[in-house]
Order: sequence, then structure tokens, then C-alpha cells
Amino acid sequence: MADQKKKIFVVDDDKMFCTMLSDHLEDQGSYAVTSFGTGEECLEQLDAAPDAIILDYYLDSNVPGAKNGLEILQIIHKKSPELKVIMLSSQEHYGIALQTIASGAVYYVIKDLKSFQEIDSILEEL
Repeated sequence: MADQKKKIFVVDDDKMFCTMLSDHLEDQGSYAVTSFGTGEECLEQLDAAPDAIILDYYLDSNVPGAKNGLEILQIIHKKSPELKVIMLSSQEHYGIALQTIASGAVYYVIKDLKSFQEIDSILEEL
């Protein structure tokens, strides 16, 4: 079991950021990463039982009618309350962070130069 990679879902409609984060995690060697451009795509794959989901707060910019990260988080938390969800956002608002934690996220990470390292240390703890 020690050799098995942790299954990580990355959900972000910013394709470049999503690719960079997915590549960064894959390069660690201990994660199998699947990325999604919408929360709906992620929800369709929940049966794959990921170990953690890294979910962007703003998800509805590219696909009309797509749910935002908070709505997706609430659905994930209802379906799989034990699933670890790390919220990602460029928003530094305390209220948004509090809202995501109250809705079931285990961490709130602000997208900046340190976010990859922060995500690394969070995933090591999970």
C-alpha cells in the first residue's frame, strides 16, 4: 500500500494554472492527478474515490451555467462528507475562506507564489 499514489483531483477553469499545478503534483512522484475544467466534470468522477480534491472557488467563467466552487463543494460534502477538499482562490477575503470551511473544505489556499508549496504540505498531512 505504501507504493500506491494518492489520487488527487484538481478542478480549475484556468487551464494554465490547472496544468501547472497538476504537473507540479505529478512531478512529486506520489500523486496520480486528474484535472477538470468544471466542477460538474469532477462530480461525475467522484466514484473514482480521490484522496483529495483541490477546488477553485471561481469556476463559472468559461462554461455558461456552470456551478461555482462553493456550490460544487457543498455537493461533494453531501455525497462524501469524509472527502478532503482544499479550496483555492485568488480572493483574500476572510469571509469567503470562512464560508468554504463552514461548507466542508479542510483548507483555504490563496493563489499566489507560495500556493504550490502550501498545497504540498497540506497533501503530506492528509
